[in-house]
Amino acid sequence: MSLEARGIEVWRGRGRTLGPLSLELVPGEVLAVVGPNGAGKSTLLSAFCGELSCTVGEVLLDGRPLLKWPPRERALRLGVLPQESSLGFGFTVLEVALLGRSPHATRGEGSVDMEAALASLEVMDIRHLSSRPYTSLSGGERQRVQLARVLAQLWEAPAHGHRYLLLDEPTSSLDLSHQHLVLEEATRFARQGGAVLAVLHDLNLAARYAHRIAVLKDGKLVELGAPAQVLRPDLIASTFGLQVRVVEYPDSPAPFIIPSGRAPPPA
Repeated sequence: MSLEARGIEVWRGRGRTLGPLSLELVPGEVLAVVGPNGAGKSTLLSAFCGELSCTVGEVLLDGRPLLKWPPRERALRLGVLPQESSLGFGFTVLEVALLGRSPHATRGEGSVDMEAALASLEVMDIRHLSSRPYTSLSGGERQRVQLARVLAQLWEAPAHGHRYLLLDEPTSSLDLSHQHLVLEEATRFARQGGAVLAVLHDLNLAARYAHRIAVLKDGKLVELGAPAQVLRPDLIASTFGLQVRVVEYPDSPAPFIIPSGRAPPPA
């Protein structure tokens, strides 16, 4: 049981933007996807959730082609937080969280739905904003509300199969404290048997919270493995064009990356 991309390629016009690439997201893990701008990170996430069709290859959800799942059944297993979530209506924060319950039988109108929505707001530290209009919130608050909506969608595990949470730059608008809150919640979700794929720009956050890191460049998978295996000075220099020191702490298995300047261009 997993969410698996098998030999996928995504083409736009005559250009290939992603692949060929194979990658598996397994229950119980946080998989961070990192890479420079334009590396194909968001394209990979869009292919994983079915928003983009693969020109070559396929994505399997628990062994079944993703696009053959009925939409409601797929939504009970797969939740997505995009980079931007626009909402111009005057919904309250609680009403936005309840939107995540629409795939469920009660469609946001039952006591179980209310409990899930309120609990998701609680873990995102925004329950106190429940009655506030969504449009009155700051960017970081809106981002946490949208994540609460996706968590409410996946609050219960399905009767069969697993839950998969895909996050596209979930920390981009957040202050330092809430960046860690969001990724701590991602690890909690994984400990409960779910699986998380998170597109991240901060390599130190990826090192601290991810079980595995996938490095993309030019639409291809450069390296995949545990943070200590992947986050090496040579790989960071060749992928990101940045010279770094990688420091290991005795009380932590996660490496810590200290930038020291832009790397010289390849000869």
